[in-house]
Amino acid sequence: GLPPRFSLYGEEHPDTQNRWWTRFGSAELDALIAESLTNSPTLQQAWARLAQAEAVARKVGAAKLPTVGYSAEAAAARNSIAERTVEGYAAGLSASYEIDLWGRIRSQTEAAALDRDATREQLNTAAITLSAQVALRWAGIVAQRLQTDVIGRQLEANRTSLELIELRFRKSISTALDVYQQRQTVAATASQLPQAELREELLRNELAALLGRTDLAAPDIAATALPDPGPLPAIGLPADLLANRPDVRQAGLRLRSADWSVGAARADRLPAIRLSASGEYANAELSDLFDDWFANLAASVTGPVFEGGRRKAEVERARAVADERLADYRATVINAVKEVEDALVSERKQRAYIEALDLRLSAARRSYEEAVNRYRNGLVEYTTVLLQLNTMQALERDRVAAQYDLLRYRIDLYRALGGTWPDELARN
Repeated sequence: GLPPRFSLYGEEHPDTQNRWWTRFGSAELDALIAESLTNSPTLQQAWARLAQAEAVARKVGAAKLPTVGYSAEAAAARNSIAERTVEGYAAGLSASYEIDLWGRIRSQTEAAALDRDATREQLNTAAITLSAQVALRWAGIVAQRLQTDVIGRQLEANRTSLELIELRFRKSISTALDVYQQRQTVAATASQLPQAELREELLRNELAALLGRTDLAAPDIAATALPDPGPLPAIGLPADLLANRPDVRQAGLRLRSADWSVGAARADRLPAIRLSASGEYANAELSDLFDDWFANLAASVTGPVFEGGRRKAEVERARAVADERLADYRATVINAVKEVEDALVSERKQRAYIEALDLRLSAARRSYEEAVNRYRNGLVEYTTVLLQLNTMQALERDRVAAQYDLLRYRIDLYRALGGTWPDELARN
């Protein structure tokens, strides 16, 4: 069974997660997600699949109604003996209906309707996934820009230090090795800029693709800071996922559809009762066509006598499909709970990591200042300064990456909790 509660559990009612991205307070992000939900090819494919499933459900459901057809015929023949043309006209109506005595048609109709509903949940899953991907790319671009800014400031500071060391070298205070080491540090910092800019450009291209922009014109991102994730949303009980996760709902609907398909396969092994009626009018003169008519009503019973076990095999296949979908439903529920647990523990540990990282960064800055003072007083080699400098600057870059990871875990949590907002989507 499901666990009684998640690792982190609020006593409030479960959050429906309606349009969770608005909690980040970014109108820019709101506009990007709205654009993706309208123009994304992935979502348009999901809409097309839903239209197909709806058409199939209507097609299967039509079997519950009688089938009515018509026929019309006109013929002319030349009688060579009488030297005249003989004309004839005929028109008819026919209808047939299968009495669903064993529930075969109803089972097929119910299965098709459930498949349609499952396809709708697949659309909801696609929309939730798409919104999370857009939010992640947007946050990644902002984080990468912050990284570039940090690297730029570090490069400027390292160049200033290089100028000071070269001045000390000209005054015979520093050694040539000090100059070479600082030049190496400047070059190493500068080499990180192209890679940081590359990662930003790739993220911009990915975002443009998610937005459905065929020219891959990346949007202008104006945000200069990552949003604060804020407090955890109300998580609710694991059982709430059964209602909130569209992939869980989809798996449940597919399981129910498989059960109805088993019923249809069983009923197909029994005799089918069909009623048919027809009426036909025929006359040599078109004006008198409906003066002569005849009609008939018939009933038939058809059923298998020998078919080599084909219908029995179909029943066994349908049962196996139901067993498979039951296992898929269980796996989907387990994975849903796991994803929420993963996101919760990841965010909790990431916050602890950021706190520890801040302490390390504070200590590294003090160590660097102390190393610089001791170097100026001739108490340590410049290698000591470089060690502290590289440590401090690496931690500054790690701090930006850690803040992005924290936001990423919160987005993962919102995605894992599912929600009902995709039901508000309008068909394109």
